[in-house]
Amino acid sequence: MSADEEKARAWAYLARVAEPPHTGMRELVEAVGPCEAAAAIRARRVPAGFDGVLGATAARSAVDTTGDLDRAAAVGARLITPDDEEWPGWQLWGLRGADTAERGGPPLVLWVRGGRSLAAEVGKSIGVVGSRSSTSYGEYVTGQLVGGIVDVGWSVVSGGAFGIDGVAHRACLGSGGSTVAVLACGIDVDYPASHASLFAAVARDGLIVSEYPPGTTAARHRFLTRNRLVAALSSAVVVVEAGRRSGAANTAAWARKLGRPLGAVPGPVTSAMSVGCNRMIADEQAALIVDSQSLISLAAPDGAGGPTDGPARRIDALTGDRQRVYEALPGRGSITVDEIAVSAGVGASAVMAALAMLEVDGYVTAVGDGWAIVRD
Repeated sequence: MSADEEKARAWAYLARVAEPPHTGMRELVEAVGPCEAAAAIRARRVPAGFDGVLGATAARSAVDTTGDLDRAAAVGARLITPDDEEWPGWQLWGLRGADTAERGGPPLVLWVRGGRSLAAEVGKSIGVVGSRSSTSYGEYVTGQLVGGIVDVGWSVVSGGAFGIDGVAHRACLGSGGSTVAVLACGIDVDYPASHASLFAAVARDGLIVSEYPPGTTAARHRFLTRNRLVAALSSAVVVVEAGRRSGAANTAAWARKLGRPLGAVPGPVTSAMSVGCNRMIADEQAALIVDSQSLISLAAPDGAGGPTDGPARRIDALTGDRQRVYEALPGRGSITVDEIAVSAGVGASAVMAALAMLEVDGYVTAVGDGWAIVRD
């Protein structure tokens, strides 16, 4: 077995041995590496300070995960980790500050189905969520919003569920856009089953993502856990319809926690499916969204909303460190060299060299102590 194969199997074992997310597990892996962490958990002997990992993995420590990678490959999926170029480190970084929250913290790994790069797909994306019991009004508005943002180069992130989620994915694909579906089950599980053809289309023209190993069944707590990823992988989130208590409201709460711009579509005062949205707007928790332009302005207040906003059109010409550094930059605002290094997985000196070349070519510009993408 090669070193890469051994590491992949270790990551697959760690992904299944404890219910995600688990802060202690992530910290153990960061401290000793995936192979060493897997060996320590199997042997039930972990380094000092990580005893909590033993309790979390007690029921599954002897689990056989040798088939997980094959099961993923059988449906065109792969396992990605923080070591991989397509890992969306910048988007997930904010979840580190949510470690102490219920179901908080970044994922240890992600299972991805589809041929595109996850980091590239979520670099300019908007989360569109809403009620499973959507109304014709909500479905119409979702189609209008999604069609408008796709026309100017935004991708759509949602949860693949009935109602607004499904409408958002279909509207995006129907408009020729790319969409990301974040599941609360295994990457090889079609849930809901009636969305099997939709998931096939999403995998063909976008991506399906899950932090759960192949074969994992959907469960209520996993939907709530999944919602943080929908928010984290989005530059902004809009709630189209939401009842008084709904999963969409939970996703909205995660957007606020992560500092993502949050919008909501107002609805009829007589509609139970708009109570949550109307309340968010009234309480000034969410911005009023009435059309695609107001949504684009929410996601990109600096006006960087279109697909032809300068150098982004030439991203395919970038390779190596230049590509990784460029993709680590946020769609709006600036970040420091150290933040870029963490997100891109590139050393600080290599980041500086790549930034110098990107600046000369007009891709990036220095902004105070940080760096930002140049927009024409």
